Amino acid sequence: MAGVEAEFPGVPTRGRALPAFALVGWRWISRNPAVTITPVLLPFIFLYFLSLISPPRLVPLEIVGAMLFTMQNIGSWVLGDSATWRIECSLQDMFVASPLGRIRYLFGIAFSNLIAMLPALAILFALLVWKGGVEGVPMTLFGAAALAASLATLWILFSAIGIAISSRVKTQREIWPVGNLTFTLLGMLSPLYYPLSALPPIWQDAARFLPTTYAALFVQGALGITPAPAATLAAYGALLGLSAVVGLLLSLRLYRWGEA
Repeated sequence: MAGVEAEFPGVPTRGRALPAFALVGWRWISRNPAVTITPVLLPFIFLYFLSLISPPRLVPLEIVGAMLFTMQNIGSWVLGDSATWRIECSLQDMFVASPLGRIRYLFGIAFSNLIAMLPALAILFALLVWKGGVEGVPMTLFGAAALAASLATLWILFSAIGIAISSRVKTQREIWPVGNLTFTLLGMLSPLYYPLSALPPIWQDAARFLPTTYAALFVQGALGITPAPAATLAAYGALLGLSAVVGLLLSLRLYRWGEA
C-alpha cells in the first residue's frame, strides 16, 4: 500500500472497493434487465401453486419464505461469480496481489449480487405488506426490523458459503450443478414455505440444524404469522445468530485464498 501511495500521490486508496463492486452489479442489470426478473421467477412459481392448494392465511408466511429463499440463493450467484472470476478470468489472482484482502473481496462480490437481487426483494416486500394487511397480519416496525435482520444475516452467511465452495470448484462445468444442488437443497429442507409443524418429526429434527429455519421462525413470530412468546422469539434470534456464526467459521476455514 505504501508503494501505491508513493507512486500515485493524492489518489485515494481506501473506500473504493464496495462502490466498484456495486457498479458491477448495477451494470449487470443495466445491460441485461432480465437479471431483475430471474430471482423472482422461482419463488413466484412456488407462491403461485401454494396459493392454489394452501389456506389464504398462510400466504404471508409463504411470501416471507420466498424472500428468505431469494436471499439464500445469493450464495449460488456468489459461487458462480467468484468461481468464474478465478477459473476463467484469473481475476482473483489480481485481488490476491492487491491490498484488498479476502474478507473485503467476499463482501464485494456479495454486495454486487445484492444490488442485482434488490428488485426481487422489493417486489416481494410490497406483496407481503399488501397480503399481510388483507389476511390480518399488518407490517409492524418490529416485524420489519426482524425481517431485515434475518435477510442481512442470511446474505452474509450464504455469500460466505458460496465463495467458500467456489474456491474448491475446479472447472466451469461444476459451477452450475454444485451451486443449484447446494442452495436449492438447503432451501427445500428449511420450513420457508410452510410451518415447521407441517413436516414429519424426523424432518423437523433435521431442519433445526439449518440457520434458515430459525430465520423463518423468527420472522414468522415477529410478524405475528405464527405467534410466539417473547422468550421464544429471543431464542429463535439467538439460534439464528449462533448457527450463522458457526456457518461463517466453517466457511472461512473451507475458503481458499491465493491457492490453486
